[in-house]
Amino acid sequence: MTQAQVPSIAPEEEIGFMNVDPTDFSSFSRAQQIRHLEVEGYVAFPSILPPEIISRLKEEMADAEMSHTSYSEYQTRSVKQPQWHSAAVAELIAYPPIIDFLKDVVGPDLMFTRGFFQRTLPGSPGISIHTDGQPHGSDLFGYEGSCPRLLRVLYYLDELTPERAPFRLIARSHLSFHSQSSPYVRYKSHPEEISLLVPAGSAVIIPSMLLHGSHPNKDPQPRELVHFGYRPTWAGPIQPVEEWDPELVATVPEVAKPLFKSLNTTGKCWEQPHKPTGMTTEAPGISPGRWEA
Repeated sequence: MTQAQVPSIAPEEEIGFMNVDPTDFSSFSRAQQIRHLEVEGYVAFPSILPPEIISRLKEEMADAEMSHTSYSEYQTRSVKQPQWHSAAVAELIAYPPIIDFLKDVVGPDLMFTRGFFQRTLPGSPGISIHTDGQPHGSDLFGYEGSCPRLLRVLYYLDELTPERAPFRLIARSHLSFHSQSSPYVRYKSHPEEISLLVPAGSAVIIPSMLLHGSHPNKDPQPRELVHFGYRPTWAGPIQPVEEWDPELVATVPEVAKPLFKSLNTTGKCWEQPHKPTGMTTEAPGISPGRWEA
């Protein structure tokens, strides 16, 4: 496909500006990575996937059955979760560099909640600014989106250039108590939104309550994305969700199976004693100094 063949973007879908984030994420220490995720609401791991893994992911997902969104035939998504179609995607769920980071953030009791594959075709409009979770559930994310601590890992299989549907977000929006931060509200744009331009094979991690979206794809090539959900085991949904199909889980590579816990795993405990036995006197995961270690 040549540039002349790229479908035009409707004027009402244009954002009209792009504030590119200049942060050098490759220079971050672990403490800086955690701080940036917790405070700013996102962190990037540039080029964390080697070319051979990218190639295998693309090859195995090339024939996946896709459907398109209600707003554009050029914004396509896999009909079934990609780990059931591709062994490479299933293995990626347990990718050590990212799993090590997630466990540093949430602790050792980490679990996988969902997989998603997106192919943004040339001519696709941008994705409206939204959250990936709602505390009371919704028809988009079901009750998985109601989990109080939920992280999304976005693996970009293609380079994000200004023309190729780069990621955009409103930093710190996940911290706001204002009604305008409602996870049930969407925005076309925000004057202080920022955009990420990252190499192919980069991972971007966000909490589900961060307001984020994407720019249109004006590039002659698609932009492919593998998207995973993770959470700590205590942070269960407010209503029961459908469990994993045991026959499908049986096909998952052994390295990833420990992450396929019951999707209804929770730390819910209605009765709360004021002085429970066994209280400890330290907890590094909530220490204000965790960003300085």
